[in-house]
Amino acid sequence: MTAVHSPERATWRRGRVIAVCSALTALVLLAHSLVPNWLGNAGSLLETFLPWTGLLVLPLLVAALVRRSALALVSLLLPALAWGGSFGGRLFDRTGPGGDLTIVSHNVNDENPDPAGTARALAASGAQVIALEELKKPEIPKYEDALAARYPHHSVQGTVGVWSTFPLDDTRPVEIMPWTRALRTTVDTPRGPVAVFVAHLPSVRVRLDAGFTANGRDEAIGRLANAVAAERSPRTVLVGDFNGTADDRALEPITTRMRSAQEQAGDGFGFSWPAGLPMARIDQVFVAGVRPTASWTLPATGSDHLPVAASLAL
Repeated sequence: MTAVHSPERATWRRGRVIAVCSALTALVLLAHSLVPNWLGNAGSLLETFLPWTGLLVLPLLVAALVRRSALALVSLLLPALAWGGSFGGRLFDRTGPGGDLTIVSHNVNDENPDPAGTARALAASGAQVIALEELKKPEIPKYEDALAARYPHHSVQGTVGVWSTFPLDDTRPVEIMPWTRALRTTVDTPRGPVAVFVAHLPSVRVRLDAGFTANGRDEAIGRLANAVAAERSPRTVLVGDFNGTADDRALEPITTRMRSAQEQAGDGFGFSWPAGLPMARIDQVFVAGVRPTASWTLPATGSDHLPVAASLAL
């Protein structure tokens, strides 16, 4: 006698490969920290673009529909729930009212064709403090001239600089690399002093022969974290181009001590790079001892990064 299988039962038998792929996608989202870094810094590379992992659901959904598989469709709940638990909160506006200090940070790109225009655009934000990274020595006077009227207090250390409407004190370079790409200063606000660090971490690359080349960046993060840990001010702000996202385990020496303004008070993901089609937030505002009330990105300038901004309650 020939067995007869009902169509309903068949829909639960098909799509097992799709179901396994769905489970693996959910596992990557929930256990990404277990992906080892010893092989070309694969874990850090995954975490740089971790939110985009959720897009794997789309081809899996198409495959499930083509296969007409109830099993595959139900299995898609696993990565959907995992993504929602990890990143769903970032889809909502977490900004709030108030704020005593607004700070803007921008990697201006050493090949920026319009330094003065970039400076004017940043000043138009109304921020009291502007931090710039990747300053090219011959172009620095252009930024100084464009910002001088509104920001009478400023300091440039190597390739990073800070401009402020409030007085600056105890400004000095921070050694994170053989050449100066970080500084520390005190901004004397009407609500009291705030320690501000500005940093530009080494670049990272993806190479076929070496994987995610982030070792130089990771070493610099350790030195920067030590400098921040030694800071005596109870109110500290760290901004700059980290060439890494807050999800990247390499930034844990920072993220275990400080909070991301974007994650606390942002609207959406706040991706900042590349400017033409932002896919990752590698430009950061981290805080300790102050409360972020808003965090956002500014319109594109002549740089390949978007400026990032945060409003802070002191």
